[in-house]
Amino acid sequence: MSLKQAECISITTDGWTSRATQSYVTITAHAITSEWEIKTFVLQTRVLFESHTGHNIGEVLKSAVSEWELDMIYNNHKGIAVVTDNARNMGVAVKEAGLSPHLKCFAHTLNLASQAGFKVNHVSHLLGRVRRVAAFFHSSSTATAVLTSKQQMLNLSVHKLIMDVVTRWNSSLDMIKRYLEQQQAIAAVLLISEVRSNAREINTLDAADIADAEDIVKLLTSLKKSTTVPCDKSRPTISLIMPLKHMIQVSMAPCDVDSNTISQMKAAILNDLADHYQGEQAEFLYENSALDPRFRALPHLNNSKRDEIFNRLKLKETQMQNQNPSEEEGAAPGSHEHVAGHSKTDLPQKAHAVGGVSPPSKKTALEDLLGDSFSQGEHSTLLRLMQTLTCTA
Repeated sequence: MSLKQAECISITTDGWTSRATQSYVTITAHAITSEWEIKTFVLQTRVLFESHTGHNIGEVLKSAVSEWELDMIYNNHKGIAVVTDNARNMGVAVKEAGLSPHLKCFAHTLNLASQAGFKVNHVSHLLGRVRRVAAFFHSSSTATAVLTSKQQMLNLSVHKLIMDVVTRWNSSLDMIKRYLEQQQAIAAVLLISEVRSNAREINTLDAADIADAEDIVKLLTSLKKSTTVPCDKSRPTISLIMPLKHMIQVSMAPCDVDSNTISQMKAAILNDLADHYQGEQAEFLYENSALDPRFRALPHLNNSKRDEIFNRLKLKETQMQNQNPSEEEGAAPGSHEHVAGHSKTDLPQKAHAVGGVSPPSKKTALEDLLGDSFSQGEHSTLLRLMQTLTCTA
């Protein structure tokens, strides 16, 4: 398959830095074959000597699109979708390159929301204390050897402490979990005078801190599952975004039993998340969720909003038919009740075939996270639309 054979493509961007501290930008194109297989093409990896302004990155995007003549093939009638991180310069770059629609990476969005939660004063202070403990053991071979000995004596897993990475919020969660796992061994090591003499600024967590740390781990576990869902799927789609965002918002809802620390974390995460995927972009994402058989019921929306989305999809489908009347040859008016020999009872299975999604053979991270919330229920309007789409697919 070549790019010229693809009906539609999307582009992703990735900025990275080499070990020689040289900045690069990689542009990758993605397309789906007629057999519903995703194909990926690396269009360009370019060194970026200039500052990372939106204009300069936009020039890189335009260069890649022009070099491969993608603007001539797609831009006039279908557009080129692009996925980037949430940086402001990327928004400017995509706009200058004339690409649309522009979607922000969901994993990066979750990272930003989580980091907002970590900036809560008490949480930031707690993380700093755990980080200093982990850093001390990483830098002291004596402390590390004694820790291993104490782990064996206490029948604990012989694990090293984890240091978090600023750009990966889940590493902070892993750091706290590992500390809680090894807190008995850590406390025992720091009581030894030989070790303690080199760790005067290091203090273990008290009972209140431990309780807060356990609550933080519990709160962020569902958030981490949301991060792993796209990785669990070999073909992640944007139809996942709004269901996952809704699930996160539900899990972050205030609760009477929340401590002050957890209440502040939830509020910070919700406030940050609320700023993402709004307006026209939200409508676009809802439409994609409605066309995914797993989420077609849209149960987290009210009936009015759901009907609005379904009606908008029907209108778009009609416009597609008007633009391609040859595809409707032989289809009689009102024939949507039975399309190509498929009745309503056959529709969900047919929709899976059209969407390229096969029923999972085992429980996935998505099923574990959302359960049946987004797969139950039928909606007559959507069923009719899906039948129409089946006819024209």
